[in-house]
Amino acid sequence: MPSLTKPTLEPFKQASWTTVPLDWAPLDIIDFSTFDVPGGKEQLAQNLKNALTKWGFWVVTGTGVEEEEIDRQLAIGNTFFKQSIEEKRKVACDFSVGNNFGYREPTRFIGTTDVKENVEVLNVPKYTPDYASVPRHDFINNFEDEIAHFQRKVWANVIRKLFVLFAIILELPEDYFVNQHHYDSPSEDHLRYMIYHPRSPEEDKKIGDQWLAGHTDFGSLTLLFSQHVAALQVRTPDNDWQWVRPVDGGIICNAADTLVLDQGGYIKSAIHRVVRPPADQAHLERLGLLYFVRPGDNVPMAPVPSPVLLREGLLTDKDLEATQDPETLVTGAEYVRARVKNVNDRKQTRIADSTPETLFKVKNLAVQDYYA
Repeated sequence: MPSLTKPTLEPFKQASWTTVPLDWAPLDIIDFSTFDVPGGKEQLAQNLKNALTKWGFWVVTGTGVEEEEIDRQLAIGNTFFKQSIEEKRKVACDFSVGNNFGYREPTRFIGTTDVKENVEVLNVPKYTPDYASVPRHDFINNFEDEIAHFQRKVWANVIRKLFVLFAIILELPEDYFVNQHHYDSPSEDHLRYMIYHPRSPEEDKKIGDQWLAGHTDFGSLTLLFSQHVAALQVRTPDNDWQWVRPVDGGIICNAADTLVLDQGGYIKSAIHRVVRPPADQAHLERLGLLYFVRPGDNVPMAPVPSPVLLREGLLTDKDLEATQDPETLVTGAEYVRARVKNVNDRKQTRIADSTPETLFKVKNLAVQDYYA
């Protein structure tokens, strides 16, 4: 429970924008301020369709999530990471069982190099009765009221509305995806605070300037709240890499694996990576705030009965029949925990040239395990 007197937070000062000319990805911006006007969500669904099916990346604005609220969460993360390593280790992720909740210390080496990871992570689960007994740091408990409010607001103002748009695009009932991802239902959703620490040019050169190799995300949807240090890149439909431009007041969104598995590839789970920032920002800490959306723990990973997928030839009646077999069905919790364990429970990270053709499998599900 929160203490009567909260610890003093150290605000995080956003960096100046880079002045280095970069090849920015032309991401669509979806303005949610028109969502509730007559015909608004239908038009937004039309605006989002290309980004969702071709890029898997887009930006939302007009969400009602205020900059002051985001800055407050960044201050919580900034102050947490400045604590002693002993304090941060008190609640650690247990990747041996695919548990992503808690603190992740940068202990692994990058591939076969002598360069260590440069990122610290804190994942905070939802504040619902199902997770009341999940350990959290004393520091985080002081801000439970604020973090819980922020999580719920993001779910209601952004995540719920995006799932409505996805359903409209796929000609499904508007609550189809909402019902699979309710905030109050058990799921592996979490708010993530993460900080990348700068490295020397010599160290980064050894790993091809890649701080996090190309990958897709494990759940259904990822939200990245805007921060100014350029480092995120997305693989384009033409298989090139372009930088993702931060947008003031915007939230960068990308579709992820479990959503794509249900659509036969109609929705794109974008491959993205984190690289050394441009020269005028390479010396800076890169603090990030993200929300990772996972399917409900008991939601089966099965094709959705979308008329669009049937027309596109991405779904057949046989596919729908196969989803009734309990021996092969995978639940949201099974898939996400297996994927978390596979990627994180190792002493070395994978690198860009690590067998990009590799598939990750759980029962009947297989996903391209991109690290390119």
